[in-house]
Parts: sequence; structure tokens; C-alpha cells
Amino acid sequence: MSFFEAILLGLIQGLTEFLPISSSAHVQIAQELMGLSELSRPQLTAFIATIQIGTELAVVSYFFKTIISIVSAWLRSGFQAWSKQPGESRMGWLIIVGTLPIATLGLLFREQVENDVRQLWVIGVTLIVFGLLLGLADFIGKKRKAITELGVGSGIAFGLGQALALIPGVSRSGGSITVGLLLGFTREAAARYSFLLAIPAVLAAGGLQFVSSFGDLPQDLLLATITATVVSFVSGYAVIAWLLRYLERGSFLPFVLWRVMVGSLLLLGLAVGSI
Repeated sequence: MSFFEAILLGLIQGLTEFLPISSSAHVQIAQELMGLSELSRPQLTAFIATIQIGTELAVVSYFFKTIISIVSAWLRSGFQAWSKQPGESRMGWLIIVGTLPIATLGLLFREQVENDVRQLWVIGVTLIVFGLLLGLADFIGKKRKAITELGVGSGIAFGLGQALALIPGVSRSGGSITVGLLLGFTREAAARYSFLLAIPAVLAAGGLQFVSSFGDLPQDLLLATITATVVSFVSGYAVIAWLLRYLERGSFLPFVLWRVMVGSLLLLGLAVGSI
């Protein structure tokens, strides 16, 4: 892997992690197109796990004040009656409850997710199917509810949507945002809760993968990996800020079209043997 290829993968990771287009799909497609055959699977896994630290730090940094507010309120009031808890304390519980589906399913099906479904055919189909589902949800959703109207039931539903991202090509944010739109939440509210909900999942999964695979990272790639991680942090932070502003007025149609286009081109390339 060249220095440029490492930086490019870091940029792809940062740009796609928080958009509803699936970072795992785009990173894996990029790996195939680059033909990174000189790296073993453990080495490539270690590299990807490391650059993901950048996007994990990006979401924590962007929502740092919100996280501190939620944690402080939860520690003060989290075990009082639900009706007496402030909004930040309730949000803490909703993030915990919403994280349970992906945590449970991730532990139960970890081996299958890492080995059996990471095929480009699967990614091509899921990019298209779940892209169309996102478009449908954006079209028929009432988009009236604010994030303050979240309840335990809707939190679990968001969590189930996020858990679909265990299948490469679905997108963690795309799955949960789709559910949120179908439940009647505004685009911005669905995206904001989706990002908050992703924090425990990405920190736990990313941290575990990083710790278990970092030793496989080639020493001659260390500088390129660090640089790529910085690139993923900066681009990831910028994408979060841009997307939340964009969704105040914009729709998810551009992301739907992108998913369908990439998925279609991928399936076509696989069919004719060019990938």
C-alpha cells in the first residue's frame, strides 16, 4: 500500500462514515479496486481499524458538550422516576436502550458478519435495496417529531435500524435514520439521534478491533496510517457539521441516488468480471 492509497482510504472512511451511504461498503470497494494484495487480511484489518479511530474521535469531539451534559444529567437523575428526569438524563437511557440491539446481535453473529456477509455481491444488493428504503422513508415520513419526543419504544426501533448495519452496505446512520423517518421524526432529529446512538457502538466495536489487530499493522505503514487517521478525523468532523446543517432543508435524495448508482455499477462490474 502506497502513502497515497493510505491517505485515500482515510479520506473515504471519513467522508462516508456518517453519511447514509455505508462506509464499510465504500472502503471495501476501494480496497478491491486498489488491489491491495500485498497486505495480508490481518494487516489490512489493522489498518482499517486504526483509521476508524479518526472518525470515532470526530463524532465524540463534535458532540463533546452534549455527551458531557447527558452523562452528568444521567448520573444525577438517571435513577429517578422517568417523569422527573430532565431531557438529558432521558437521552442517556435512550442511548443505552438503543445500543442494546447492535451490541447483542454483534456479539451473537460476530463471526458470520466478519466472514460470511462481506462479499461484494451482498454489498451491491444492500446498497441498492436499503438506499431505496431510505428514499421511501424520506418520501412518506411525516417529519414532524422533534428529538425531544423520543421514547423507549422509538429508541429501541432506532437501535434495530442501527443493528442492520452489521450487514455491510446497509449503513449505521442510514438504517437508524430510515427507521426514524418512518416513525415521523424530522430529518435533522433522526440524524442527530442516530449520531448520538452510534457513539457507544463505534467506540466499543472500533476499540475492540483496534486493540485486537493493531499488532498486525506493518511498521513501514505507521506514518501513512497515522496521517490517514488524521485525515479521517478532519473529514469525518466536517461531514457531521455539514450534514446536520444540510438536513435542515435538504432531503436524502442525493444519497439515495448515490447508493443506487454505486450498487448498480458494482453489480455490473462483478457480472462482467471487471471487479
